[in-house]
Amino acid sequence: MEQYKQEFIEFMVDSEVLKFGEFTLKSGRKSPFFMNAGGYVTGSQLKKLGEYYAHAIHDKYGDDFDVLFGPAYKGIPLSVVTAIAFSELYGKEIRYCSDRKEEKDHGADKGSFLGSKLKDGDRVVMIEDVTTSGKSMEETVPKVKSAADVEIVGLMVSLDRMEVGKGGVKCALDEVHDLYGFETNAIVTMKEVIEHLYNKEYKGKVIIDDTLKAAIDAYYEQYGAK
Repeated sequence: MEQYKQEFIEFMVDSEVLKFGEFTLKSGRKSPFFMNAGGYVTGSQLKKLGEYYAHAIHDKYGDDFDVLFGPAYKGIPLSVVTAIAFSELYGKEIRYCSDRKEEKDHGADKGSFLGSKLKDGDRVVMIEDVTTSGKSMEETVPKVKSAADVEIVGLMVSLDRMEVGKGGVKCALDEVHDLYGFETNAIVTMKEVIEHLYNKEYKGKVIIDDTLKAAIDAYYEQYGAK
């Protein structure tokens, strides 16, 4: 596993963004792990987060794109910090764009979008925290496609939960890929998280022990992508 992936897993744990226990998800599923990107709140956390996203995006998509699009609300800071990191790490100026939940009907920046306008010919990378069901893409992709004649290069999320999406067979990222035809990737997958943390001491504590591993395995027996 690449070094930046190992560091990102530890960063999620240190930031208390990735937690283990028992959690009820929006879908109603009882999960032994939970990831909340809203837990990144400090300047140093956001700076590092942008760097990890930029690294993963550059790793998967290179730098032949023009815009980072982050769906409201969590995608807004993600697109901003990643655009900054991409400039600093790779010397490429990428514009950021996000949608508004409610259209603004006044001022110089009125309309449905924040940040850069989308222009014909733009190559766009979508950026999200985590995709569980793919529902956000149902709302976002048509908005982006109707704004201009753009090409969506791909989607990058921070964590692939590797559980079935709405179709009940494939994971949400694979469903998005099949539905829209663009690549989907994550900085890390839950498989990589487990591989890195299982029965290994980190800062004096074993985060995923045998008991928790059994709970995760049972969860994937029920909800894991086939």
